[in-house]
Amino acid sequence: MANILVVDDELGIRDLLFEILNDEGHNVELAENAAEARAARQRARPDLVLLDIWMPDTDGVTLLKEWSTAGLLSMPVIMMSGHATIDTAVDATRIGAFAFLEKPITLQKLLKAVEQGLARENARRAAASVVPAATNNLTSVVTTSGEHALVPAMPQGPAPDAGPQAMQSFDLDRPLRDARDGFEKAYFEFHLAMENGSMTRVAEKTGLERTHLYRKLKQLGVDLSRGRRGTV
Repeated sequence: MANILVVDDELGIRDLLFEILNDEGHNVELAENAAEARAARQRARPDLVLLDIWMPDTDGVTLLKEWSTAGLLSMPVIMMSGHATIDTAVDATRIGAFAFLEKPITLQKLLKAVEQGLARENARRAAASVVPAATNNLTSVVTTSGEHALVPAMPQGPAPDAGPQAMQSFDLDRPLRDARDGFEKAYFEFHLAMENGSMTRVAEKTGLERTHLYRKLKQLGVDLSRGRRGTV
């Protein structure tokens, strides 16, 4: 059972998501705009957020960016929209969104995205609970607010390869088209790794038709064999 925050300005969608998630055993809190979402996030500390993009006061992507900039994006956020383009979905993912669901949302896609998001959150919390035994394994850093915080020191020696989803870096000192291709390649590698190489599930997640997705991956030079576990 998890604490889930649903943010959507449409009453019917809020009620429907509440019924579905509540039936799954989750504690669900509702917000109809960004102001209520900010208060609910501060009060309830949700394990996962379902966030609509188009809202009357502040849109979901702006709120997502606000949380990310303020260091408040400590939970998976699943974006929802019936009008967003693939560029909007890419922007949301770049900012830190865990997934994107296109309305009308099917029950299967909703529950799958929620399950994967909560699984990632549980894994993150499990890793965070492993505290170094001695303070000499910690180093002091200055946060964006100017405060000092202790974080695990960087390990010596080469780090293991955690897969394409673990870390991405982008060379921005190049033409816009090349920089965009670099980001899109990292975006698709991330989803291929998350879905164990399944083209079908990556097509569903990214909103692309499978044949178009395959051509796009070939064009970007994505290694289709990486992360594959025999799924389709």
